Amino acid sequence: IPCRTDRYTATDGPDTWWPTPEPPHRINQIYLEPILFEHLAAQPDVNILNRTALVGFDQTSDGVSARAKNLDHGNDITITCRYMVGCDGGASMVRKGIGATLSGDPVLQRVQSTYIRAPALREMLERQGGVPAWATFSLNPRQPGNVYAIDGETAWLVHAYLRDGIEDFEAIDRDAAIRTVLGVDQSFTYETISKEDWIGRRLMADKFRQGRVFICGDASHLWVPYAGYGMNAGIADATNLAWLLASVVSGWGDPGILDVYEAERMPITGQVSHFAMNHAIEMNKTRRTIPMDIEADTPEAAATRASMGKAAYDLNVQQYCCAGLNFGYFYDQSPVIAYDGEDAPPYAMGSFTPSTAPGVRVPHLWLEDGRSLYDAFGPYYTLLRFSPDVDASNLLTAARAKGVPITVLDIVADDIPTVYRHKLLLARSDLHVAWRGDAAPEDIDALIDMLRGARRTSDDA
Repeated sequence: IPCRTDRYTATDGPDTWWPTPEPPHRINQIYLEPILFEHLAAQPDVNILNRTALVGFDQTSDGVSARAKNLDHGNDITITCRYMVGCDGGASMVRKGIGATLSGDPVLQRVQSTYIRAPALREMLERQGGVPAWATFSLNPRQPGNVYAIDGETAWLVHAYLRDGIEDFEAIDRDAAIRTVLGVDQSFTYETISKEDWIGRRLMADKFRQGRVFICGDASHLWVPYAGYGMNAGIADATNLAWLLASVVSGWGDPGILDVYEAERMPITGQVSHFAMNHAIEMNKTRRTIPMDIEADTPEAAATRASMGKAAYDLNVQQYCCAGLNFGYFYDQSPVIAYDGEDAPPYAMGSFTPSTAPGVRVPHLWLEDGRSLYDAFGPYYTLLRFSPDVDASNLLTAARAKGVPITVLDIVADDIPTVYRHKLLLARSDLHVAWRGDAAPEDIDALIDMLRGARRTSDDA
């Protein structure tokens, strides 16, 4: 997905931007969610209760009993389950119910956001830059802000950032702020679809679990909504927790494997929250230092525009092409990963180094049959075999004896990355490396017990 198409302008004056020939392929959340919802509703084991609010829950050593209410009819509903996961947002009742509290930085920035319909805006932006941009950053000394294309044609989201010291959203004339960000006068017409005022924060729960109840996504962490970090991290939370819960419900995972969720996700949550916070701080500095004469028709102002535009681009390309945050993070304190002494390579917001060190994300490759490596993974563990002469029968036999499901995948590909230095690599369903080697380990039973989250005692040795 090409990312380098964001434009940085000085409104009412010349602009400088760095496009690429091909625009990015993006889909907004309002269009993606109905597709995901339709797919979810079609699943045979899913029961969706719309217009239903959770009002409380109790748990015992055997399960959870949740109390809910139908918002249309007022009917009380009781839901019983073995485990419960609260994905109920920043005001999470489930988080409060397990006694978790948020801490961090409660205010990083205040933003007026307005969702507008403006059919003439695309043509205007194209006249300024030559090709349509998904994101336009307006850097001016009066009212800096951002504009995002929602449908690529007529629907747009406008962010207007409140200056330091202004806490009252109503103190800012919304219409005037929008027009300043867009660089238009009163002759330009638009329609307000919806609006919201919000505060960017960096907050993290002090625990993600109590007994049989867990929290994911915004219920467990809140930060400035840059580049979908919150959604990406929430999906990663759910992906991580889902296979752990499934292992226990399926019977092969030891209940102790559920401790992995906090052990793995809490450190990553802290790292990502600081990446997002630091980015917000840097952008706030940029907005505070916009010169008053940036829009002047002088060589000095033109040089300032070019310099500030490039600096903003260099900073924000990391935000929108956040390969490091999405693919470079690793688990280095997990009880279900067999570490072998090689450290995972460090990563930045926008970059990472592929590796097969235990705990990192399995590097991608295309298989000979045209499939993505990830699409060929099994439901729990997948043993990648890069040499057909390696005998893994003892490992597979030991796994079957304790019910641990392992799918064997013999790698046949035209171009195997050199990062794959071992003949065997055991991958988890969430795409992280669990173990690697050139042959099965000497203590196979210890590896299998680790994979299912069982705690070994001295009597087991």
